[in-house]
Amino acid sequence: MTQSISITVIVNEKEFTRAVEPRMLLSDFLRHELGLTGTHVGCEHGVCGACTILFDGESMRSCLIFAVQADGHNIATVEGLAKDKDSLHPLQQSFWEAHGLQCGYCTPGILMTMIPFLKQNPNPTEDDIRHALSGNLCRCTGYQHIVDAVKLAAEKMK
Repeated sequence: MTQSISITVIVNEKEFTRAVEPRMLLSDFLRHELGLTGTHVGCEHGVCGACTILFDGESMRSCLIFAVQADGHNIATVEGLAKDKDSLHPLQQSFWEAHGLQCGYCTPGILMTMIPFLKQNPNPTEDDIRHALSGNLCRCTGYQHIVDAVKLAAEKMK
């Protein structure tokens, strides 16, 4: 029998305390314990980027760390981007307008990768965007619409 460990995390500005097994991945904690299914699990090796979240403001693969390592930290998932369903984050709105969503499986991870990228690079070139996207795999392979959406978001966020 595995001993559970109590953790407290702030996710999307709400505090949660749960007992978790030490081997539980943060991605599984977010999806199964908190019901935040916007964090997708693709490869479970940190390669595809579908599980990317913000961990203390920095993008991070949630399938590569354990939930116990998140104890005391701030996490943001794609569910925390929009204040409500009628007012999307400018990056989400740009993905909708520029057809960057495609099948949508990779979209949450890409959004959570692009949030800190656009904060650090408010005027990105197409090459900058493609380089930043290089850690996120899109199974639809339609990167041009994603790049267009990020460029549009950069304009909106000025």
